[in-house]
Amino acid sequence: MSFPKEFLIGAATAAHQVEGNNIHSDYWAQEQMPHSSFTEPSGIACDHYNRYAEDIRMMAEAGLNAYRFSIEWARIEPEEGRFDEKETEHYRDVIRTCRKYGIEPLVTLMHFTSPVWLIQKGGWEAESTIGYFERYAAYIAEQLGDELRYICTINEANMGLQLAAIAKRFELMAKQAAQNAKSAEGTVQVGMNFEKMMENMKYAAMENAEVFGTPQPQIFVSSRSEQGDILVMRAHQAAKAAIKKIHPEIQVGITLSLHDLQTAEEGGEGFVQKAWDEEFLHYVPYIEGDDFLGVQNYTRTLYGANGQLPCPEGAKLTQMDYEYYPEALEHVIRKVHESFKGNLIVTENGTAVAEDADRVEFIRRALQGVQNCRQDGIPVNGYCYWSFMDNFEWQKGYAMTFGLVAVDRTTLERKPKESLYFLGKAAE
Repeated sequence: MSFPKEFLIGAATAAHQVEGNNIHSDYWAQEQMPHSSFTEPSGIACDHYNRYAEDIRMMAEAGLNAYRFSIEWARIEPEEGRFDEKETEHYRDVIRTCRKYGIEPLVTLMHFTSPVWLIQKGGWEAESTIGYFERYAAYIAEQLGDELRYICTINEANMGLQLAAIAKRFELMAKQAAQNAKSAEGTVQVGMNFEKMMENMKYAAMENAEVFGTPQPQIFVSSRSEQGDILVMRAHQAAKAAIKKIHPEIQVGITLSLHDLQTAEEGGEGFVQKAWDEEFLHYVPYIEGDDFLGVQNYTRTLYGANGQLPCPEGAKLTQMDYEYYPEALEHVIRKVHESFKGNLIVTENGTAVAEDADRVEFIRRALQGVQNCRQDGIPVNGYCYWSFMDNFEWQKGYAMTFGLVAVDRTTLERKPKESLYFLGKAAE
C-alpha cells in the first residue's frame, strides 16, 4: 500500500487532552467540582505543552508528514477581549517546530473546550458566541496565518445533537436498569460517563451554578437544541469568512463525527436514513463552499425494524465499548462523497485497544479503505490517526489507550509503539 508524496499521513491530538494545566477552560472547571462526572482530572495531561518539540520530532523520525492539533481558545483569550501574546507565541513555535521537521500542521481552533467566560455568557446556545468565535478566528489568522495552510474551525460540530439523542436514550434506559449504562456509552464516539453524570446531576447543577452562573452550562459537549446546532454552523461560517478575508489562501474546513450507519435487519432502512440526515445531510448546505471536510469515524451503528441494534453477538469491542470495525471508514467516505463533492481529509480515525497488534491491523485495514476510495476518484487527501499518544479521554480519564505512543503516567516518558512506525511507513 502506497500513497503519493503530497498525501498527508499523520496523527491527531487535542490541546486539553495532551497539553496539561488548561486552567481557564470550562472542562478544567468541571473536572475540579466535588461531584464531577470526570473519572479523574486532566492535571498535567501528557505535558505536551512543554514537550511538543520532543513529540513532533518523534513523529518525523517515524515517517509521519502531518500533525493535526488544536490551539486552545482558553489559553489565547483567558478573559473576554484579552489576548495572551505569550500563548500566541507558544503556538507559533509549535507550528514552526512542525515545519522544522517536515511536518504539515493542521490546526483546529476549537476542539471541545471553551473559555469559562464564554460559557458564563451563554455558551454554545447563545447568539453572541458567533461573534466571539469570529473574533478569535480573526486573531489567529492575523497572528499565525502566515504559517498555516490548513485550519479546521470546529471539531465535530455535530456532536451536540448526537449527545442529545444518546442522553435521552440513556435516561430512559437508566430508569429501566442501571446496568445498561455501558451499552449507551458505547454508541457515541467520545469519552462520556453517562452513569456518573446521572448520579451526580443534582449536585452538579449547584456546582455549575457557582462557576458558570447557571445550573446547566452550555459547553460545546452538551446536549444541543436544533437552534444551537445551526448556531454552531453559523459560527463556523463566520470564522471561515474572517480567516479568508485575512488569508484567502488558507484551506478552511470543519470536522464531523460520522458513523457507518448500516441496515442489519429488514425494516431498518428508515432509521438509517433519518440518522444520516441528522448526522450529516442537514449540514451540507453550510459546508458546500468549504475547502475540505474533516471526516472523523471510529465504528459502525446497526439498525433494525425497531431502531438501533446492539453490536453483533461475539463482535470484538474496543475499550470504549463500541465495535472494532475499521471498514467503517471506507463506507463513511463513500457515503459522504455522494453529497459533498469537495476535498476530504480523515482528521480522526483510530481504536482504543490494549494490544498494539490490533491497532496495527486497524490502521492497515482503514488505510486500505482510504486507498480504495482514492482509486475510485474520491478526493481524500490525508489521514490522521487518533491519537498520537495515550491521553486524557475526557470524562473517561486516562484508561483508554488510543495512542501510537504510550505515556508513563508517573514519569510521562514516551514509549513509541509498533503502530507508530507502521503508520509512518505508509507515508514513504
